[in-house]
Amino acid sequence: MSGFSIDALDLAALLCSRVCHDLISPVGAVINGLEVLEEEKDEETRTFALELIKKSSATASAKLQFCRIAFGAAGSAGAQIDIGDAETIARGFFEDDKTKLAWNLPRALLAKNRVKLLLNLLLIAGQSIPRGGNITVDPIGAGESLGFRITAAGPNAKIQPAVPQLLAGEPGGDALDAHRIQPFYAGLLARECKVQAGIAMDGDSVVVSAQ
Repeated sequence: MSGFSIDALDLAALLCSRVCHDLISPVGAVINGLEVLEEEKDEETRTFALELIKKSSATASAKLQFCRIAFGAAGSAGAQIDIGDAETIARGFFEDDKTKLAWNLPRALLAKNRVKLLLNLLLIAGQSIPRGGNITVDPIGAGESLGFRITAAGPNAKIQPAVPQLLAGEPGGDALDAHRIQPFYAGLLARECKVQAGIAMDGDSVVVSAQ
């Protein structure tokens, strides 16, 4: 059990900062595309701007849907979330030309904090393969105590600095910020769910697990 604690207001503020950080880029791209449409008369340029707006809007929507479950209240206390819905949200967030997601979990209802933990562990796994690759989600156990094993394989896959510490609830000497708060929050969720979350190298792959 971690001896470190964080004020609830600070935790909320840092999580909000993390969400804003994720959304700034696609929303900014939409604004840039609209400005081009207003100023340009060239049809080729306008077509490019429209494609930029469509792609960036889809990205912003996917990020919002993911963050709503991963960081938000996602229903009332004690609510359950369909794992199938979590899969749909995760595919929208992670899958692109460089990254593919293999989802091997059974469809079932799980307590919302356990699903939030799953999505947060997926974020950690995704960040370990910045150049893309394959993310595979496998079950550990079954039923209400279902755990997860997430394997991230890709070029130069590596564990991001301080993530093991942050998962364990120990921020170390550096202050928590919008980047470091996410793995720390994943650790909080794991302890709330009474499971052990960990991260380790398995050959050239990164494995993030909760059981």
